[in-house]
Amino acid sequence: MPLTASQNISSDGRSSATVRSLLLRGLRKTYADVVAVDGVDLEVMPGECFGLLGPNGAGKTTTIEICEGLTAPDSGTVELLERNWNSHANELRQLIGIQLQETQFPDKLTVEETVLLFRSFFHRGVAVDEIIRMAQLDEKRKSRVGGLSGGQKQRLAMACALVGDPELLFLDEPTTGLDPQARRHLWDLVDDLKKAGRTIILTTHYMDEAERLCDRIAIMDHGKIIALGTPQQLIASVGGEHIVEFALGTDTNVDVASLTGIPGVQSHRVDAGLHQLSVSELHTAVPLIFASLKGQGLALSEFRTHSATLEDVFVGLTGRNLRDE
Repeated sequence: MPLTASQNISSDGRSSATVRSLLLRGLRKTYADVVAVDGVDLEVMPGECFGLLGPNGAGKTTTIEICEGLTAPDSGTVELLERNWNSHANELRQLIGIQLQETQFPDKLTVEETVLLFRSFFHRGVAVDEIIRMAQLDEKRKSRVGGLSGGQKQRLAMACALVGDPELLFLDEPTTGLDPQARRHLWDLVDDLKKAGRTIILTTHYMDEAERLCDRIAIMDHGKIIALGTPQQLIASVGGEHIVEFALGTDTNVDVASLTGIPGVQSHRVDAGLHQLSVSELHTAVPLIFASLKGQGLALSEFRTHSATLEDVFVGLTGRNLRDE
């Protein structure tokens, strides 16, 4: 079954509209005294690009490994394409594709030989020539894997994940090491896969990537889902359309109440010495913020504004930037 938008039928002939691509209920996993996954519930539908975000130690990697059949849960329900790993392991391996964050390929094989090897694992799939072209590796077809750059190895990993024409695709940090042009190409490829009815589970450290690609996003921390929704819904949860950031010339106390009392200012937080205000009406709030700071005798060393983003949501919920890890 080729990777085209015309096919929306699962391998057993059922319409993908009737099949849940991923279902997690009460998922739990512990390692000694550490609770890695703590009662996670998720549901992902066909054709959806679903983002799973979280800092290191949040539990997202363990959750993904359980979904991929690499780790067994302690308890809970795990269903992929209405199948489970206990009863349908061989069938599921034919229906899913996995791109790991870092994949080790045999250095002496060529790109073409590597894709041929992975294609041999599947009963059906995409032609090797097509998948090499799709991954923009034509010029490296006869090159040995050991001589590829990091970005080229990432594209090879994507090719191997797609060569079985999967209905459900797991992408773990797929654009790490890619140049901007290759990154945009992968975004376009993900869009094409969604149009073809494929489902994608994506983890990424790039908030703009999650915002651009994902239909819905779950944010994990301490083994739990702490936020779930579309990118627009999550950004709206910040409480304001804009973020005002400022820093002071000296380490001086700020009268926070005078700032949060300004009409349109929703909240205040401090991140590494940078004050952040969530603001709904920028044009009316900014002059009043300046006036408040001046009235307190405070001198600014930095002042800037930007539209609220997923990064602001993430920092507000977890207290850290996604890439701080």
